[in-house]
Amino acid sequence: MHKIPATIVTGFLGAGKTTLLRHLLTHAGGRRIAVIVNEFGALGIDGELLRGCGIGCDEEGRDDGNLVELANGCLCCTVQEEFAPVMERLAERRERIDHLVIETSGLALPKPLVQAFQWPTLRHAFTVDAVVTVVDAPAVAEGRFADDPQAVDLQRRADDNLDHESPLAELFADQLATADLVVLNKTDALDAAALAAVEAQVRAGAPAAVKLLAAQHGRLAPDVLLGLGRAVEDSIDARRTHHDEEEDHDHDEFDSVALTVEVTDRERLLQALAALVSRHEIYRAKGFVALPGAAMRLVVQGVGARLDSHFDRAWRPGEARVSRLVLIGAELDAAVLQRELQQALSAG
Repeated sequence: MHKIPATIVTGFLGAGKTTLLRHLLTHAGGRRIAVIVNEFGALGIDGELLRGCGIGCDEEGRDDGNLVELANGCLCCTVQEEFAPVMERLAERRERIDHLVIETSGLALPKPLVQAFQWPTLRHAFTVDAVVTVVDAPAVAEGRFADDPQAVDLQRRADDNLDHESPLAELFADQLATADLVVLNKTDALDAAALAAVEAQVRAGAPAAVKLLAAQHGRLAPDVLLGLGRAVEDSIDARRTHHDEEEDHDHDEFDSVALTVEVTDRERLLQALAALVSRHEIYRAKGFVALPGAAMRLVVQGVGARLDSHFDRAWRPGEARVSRLVLIGAELDAAVLQRELQQALSAG
């Protein structure tokens, strides 16, 4: 029986991994693609966005459709507890799957995940086709690596074993070291000189054979991303990273807070969230919002101080029209955040 090729998509929060994946799924060209979204948060926000891509992945059931969500913080941390059973169930359906795509969390180390494919229970059914690292090109150009300027502190809090002046830079280096393909995303925001500088920096940190592709909004043809045939599980041990000597890493210091609020005005919500981010250690915000009189569901996403919103689809018949948000950060108090946000939304 054939092995299912698996593509691992890694990159920091806000780099555009989910956007790239949505584009891939909507242009699958008949490929039967299974997806694992390594979601950080109490709500499957990214999973819901992918379900709305219009390719028939709305089946009910956590593990019965085309989309499998893991509601944990870092896949490579909990891989033995949840990842392996999910993969074994996918292996049972190998005749119905042409390709598997795994989107890691924004802070996951890619190498341990690839090494999991060396396990006998997985090696017989899967091969790692390639590791694709999505890079936020404007952030790299500004020396921040990720769009969130507080991400260095976030990474330090995430791992007590790290004692470096710039742990984010090291994690970025690890993502490049394990990559087979690097996608320089958001290149439309850079001029030619800035883009050339980013390319030079990435090439200096990536293996010589790694290809670099420029993209806007993750728009790349599936034939470019899939079918690279690298069998990365056979070579991953030779790809040296900063974290090779660490036996484990722990993301328990991250807080993920789910809030339900009453929203009457879109701009007021964005202003209230921006104020909340300025007062608390909030690194990521995302959620679905029901606006009065609006037939469409509003998606809100934020990385650091940058907040965006757009309507993604109509509310379904019988669907609860509630506004739910997930805030990810450090030392977050759900009760305080709920109270402050609702007060700001109710003011005036």
